Amino acid sequence: MKIELLDKEFCVCKLNNIKDADIAAEFVFFAKTDSELSLVCLQENAPKNAAANDSGWKALRIVGQLDFSLIGVLSKLSGILAEKQIPVFVVSTYDTDYILIKENYIDKAIAALKERGYEFQ
Repeated sequence: MKIELLDKEFCVCKLNNIKDADIAAEFVFFAKTDSELSLVCLQENAPKNAAANDSGWKALRIVGQLDFSLIGVLSKLSGILAEKQIPVFVVSTYDTDYILIKENYIDKAIAALKERGYEFQ
């Protein structure tokens, strides 16, 4: 399995209103529940009036389209990172998964995954 480090900085936000986000931006991940509205976006596109935000995240993207029948992809990756005490924030799309890691942990995370045989492009 190949992994790609995206050369961008991300922000995790809690919004009061979906209209606060630029949904035309390059990377926009929304989650809406009965109690919150969350947004993951590029740091440069983080809404200024967000209820809360946490910046300084880097993203690892699993390369290629993942079949829905695959089992344990995120479990294996997050397990390796957990062993090294690296916190993660995960976002999934229809095609693949993104693992967000705080910038100060990214080198350690890549080294840990390479140690376990994961390839980076």
